[in-house]
Amino acid sequence: MSIKVSGTEGYAENAEHFVKQWQNIPFADQHKPVLHLIPEIPSRILDVGSGVGTDAVAFSAMGHTVVAVEPVDELRAAGIELHPSSRVEWINDSLPDLTILLSRKETFDVVMLTAVWMHLDEEMRRRAMPNVTSLVSDGGVLIMSLRHGPVPQGRCMFAVSAEETIQLARIEGMQPVLNLRTESIQQVNRNMGVTWTRLAFRKRQQRGIDVVEQMFPDRASTRR
Repeated sequence: MSIKVSGTEGYAENAEHFVKQWQNIPFADQHKPVLHLIPEIPSRILDVGSGVGTDAVAFSAMGHTVVAVEPVDELRAAGIELHPSSRVEWINDSLPDLTILLSRKETFDVVMLTAVWMHLDEEMRRRAMPNVTSLVSDGGVLIMSLRHGPVPQGRCMFAVSAEETIQLARIEGMQPVLNLRTESIQQVNRNMGVTWTRLAFRKRQQRGIDVVEQMFPDRASTRR
């Protein structure tokens, strides 16, 4: 059994409910605002907070190789049972440290954090961002969704903003390419007043003029 991870309160106890709920959310509808950022050629995708793997298996069906990270045993086990795929590897790991994943020293073309960031408090978010962005390949994308609205009973969530998230990502060399506020696709959430911010960032490729500017910051500043 995995240890209790901060922010996952309410998920293990209600795993059966979430399995049914998430299975009924169409992948294309949920991710329509960001699908244009997913490579068309087979790529490596990291899905942090995979839940029962609906996104991971959808990516695998598109020809991608996926690492699915889920700290809640009950959700991870359900995902493995529901969506067996040779293209999906499941890992028991968690934010903010992602200790197991970082020890593998791998990077990914796409890193997804869907409905995850609001489970981290401010200090955890500051710890998490460098770890998350270090897993993005040069030129790769980080895609996140931020939840805004009332917190369901028994769950642990914190207020998150696009502004803070963008600032944290910029510090790590990530350039914002999408900042879109949307309604929830679930009627129950819309009735509660829940909205989402979809954010995407691209990691700058550190070569050419970027390398020169790193080596000679004074010289670079005179050109601007």
